[in-house]
Amino acid sequence: MNEALQRAIQFSIEHESTWDRQVHGNWGVHVNDPPPWNRLLGPVHDRGPVSGAIALDGRVLATWGEPDRADLTFSIAKTYLALLAGVAHDRGLLPDPDEPVRERVPGIGFDDPHNAPITWAHLLQQTSEWQGECFGLSDQADHYRAVTFGDPPNGKKGDLRPLQTPGTYWEYNDVRINQLSLALLHLFRKPLPEVFREAIARPCGLSDDWNWAGYDHAWVVIDGKRMQSVPGGTHWGGGMSISANDQLKIAQMLVDEGVVGGRRVLSREWIGRMRTPCSLASFYGYLVWLNTGRKMFPDVPASSYFGVGAGSSFMWIEPSSRLTVVVRWLNSEHAGRFFGLVGEAVGVS
Repeated sequence: MNEALQRAIQFSIEHESTWDRQVHGNWGVHVNDPPPWNRLLGPVHDRGPVSGAIALDGRVLATWGEPDRADLTFSIAKTYLALLAGVAHDRGLLPDPDEPVRERVPGIGFDDPHNAPITWAHLLQQTSEWQGECFGLSDQADHYRAVTFGDPPNGKKGDLRPLQTPGTYWEYNDVRINQLSLALLHLFRKPLPEVFREAIARPCGLSDDWNWAGYDHAWVVIDGKRMQSVPGGTHWGGGMSISANDQLKIAQMLVDEGVVGGRRVLSREWIGRMRTPCSLASFYGYLVWLNTGRKMFPDVPASSYFGVGAGSSFMWIEPSSRLTVVVRWLNSEHAGRFFGLVGEAVGVS
């Protein structure tokens, strides 16, 4: 490992997340919600130290911290939902993302006049304006939510916001993501962790240490079988626990345009859709953050895209340079500088 890369890693270690390492006090997203949404509904666990892994052109350059520790990824689980939507697309279960969701999965909350026009693409781009309750959580819980890389809201978190026509307003909303997950569960008709294991984890060579958990009460019956719906994050508990090394393998699959060891895992077409900027939010694609115009991180290429989770966790994919970086529990205020240091160390800018 060269000295410049060592400096970048040391920078990350020196700028650890401000969250507590134990599940109490300053830990989690739910603590910032107004009642009654400021409580956990699913399992969580303590976190590890700043950890990560870096690879260039498929060759691992460095790991640090506890890279084999399965830690909660928070909203990087959203990106994994986008991968599963791609699996459904490639299998013909979701041939047209612009098709209304209700046409393939009726009766689960997309049939009323407001929600009926919502498409899969709206959900994947966070422009759905879906209205309702998903496992007891109202979409209102994330109205006026502020996110690090989006525009500041013009209202107070959790206040009721007048809804717009589906597809005309961008809002980062975890309840609507959970509704997408529920829709995918009904589309596959089998638990999403099983689909993820079969379609993504095993082909990518992941360990068996990851776990995708749902809320304690998030169970449905499909074809006579009881199944748990999993959230696209850990806002209210549950979510994906996975190691940095396993995340790096998923990132490498994306850099390789969906191919692992000569086997196609995900179509190039779907990865292209994931990376296409939303017309209402150029910094966002299909549940990934885009560096369009270098507005997200000025020191890394515009072609870069990211999975981002609270806490903060990052999965950086730089396809033009074939660079993949995973870093866990980095203070998000210093993420741009860290990525810039990594880029300088490996000759990517």
